[in-house]
Amino acid sequence: MATTTDGATTDDALGYEQARDELIEVVRRLEAGGTTLEESLALWERGEALAKVCRRWLEGARARLDAALAQEAAEEAGAPEEA
Repeated sequence: MATTTDGATTDDALGYEQARDELIEVVRRLEAGGTTLEESLALWERGEALAKVCRRWLEGARARLDAALAQEAAEEAGAPEEA
């Protein structure tokens, strides 16, 4: 979990892999059971937050790929045809 200089946690600083790995651990703990209802709810909420971080990263990656593909298509369309 990332922390700010004042000790507060922030998910904005998490990279995709770090958020994914922590999410995997949260799911493992939930599936293993043995936690109280309060702990389970806290884990679930943390998992939801981590999933949101992962989704943002993946959406950003998709946007970058789409932009690169659109640029490539535009360059190909604007290139003079070879005879």
